[in-house]
Amino acid sequence: MDDLKINRITVESIYKKFNIGFKKQDNALSRFIALFSGKELSKLIEVLSNISFSAQAGEIIGLIGKNGSGKSTLLRVMAGIYQSDSGSIAINGSIVYLNGFGFGLKERLTMRENIFLVSLLMGLRRKEINNKFNDIVSFSGLSEYLDTKIYQFSSGMISRLRFAITVNCLEAKGGDVFLLDEVFGSGGDFEFQKKAIEKMEELVKGGATVVLVSHDLEIIKKYCNRAILLEKGRIALQSSVEEVISKYINGK
Repeated sequence: MDDLKINRITVESIYKKFNIGFKKQDNALSRFIALFSGKELSKLIEVLSNISFSAQAGEIIGLIGKNGSGKSTLLRVMAGIYQSDSGSIAINGSIVYLNGFGFGLKERLTMRENIFLVSLLMGLRRKEINNKFNDIVSFSGLSEYLDTKIYQFSSGMISRLRFAITVNCLEAKGGDVFLLDEVFGSGGDFEFQKKAIEKMEELVKGGATVVLVSHDLEIIKKYCNRAILLEKGRIALQSSVEEVISKYINGK
């Protein structure tokens, strides 16, 4: 059987609610009673509603939507960090979840120190980092700045370094399914962007599946085979990248 026909991800009718505390605008007596009773009002907020999609081996799916649309929550449910209230998720193979917001570079550390720190946070062992170190430096094209502190880097240099660390760590970790939440920077010149695309293609060449969350629509256009648009926790459209981005931008 052709490996590229394997269904890696099957998400069926996922619902997720969060219990959110809030302060009700009420009269002075009610506020006084609530203050001394120690009870906080709460309400259920539905953040995912009837989410269903599937992905085959070798696909890169872009997940887009406004802040609060449910993108990160969906990835965390798929990764098993959150439990859904109903529905089912089947992952065929090993899964790697990475949240780029949690792996920021430390500006008072050097490039060398950041490579080790971020790689450790992404789950690599010291030996694996040593094995990948030269590849990360070479890929970034920033070898002359190895012992320079990050606060002296331009935004484009920071993006190049973050991308270089991320893709090489992904390569070292292996896996069948990658769930990537804002892990790729968008900086870099044409030659670097070309290298970035080729590296992403290498990740899925062996049949891995990627679900990629990014606010950078250029990244979605360059990397993804198709896309899903989330609006208020619901799938508004899943189709070609061009059609989904058009709906996201134009509302139709």
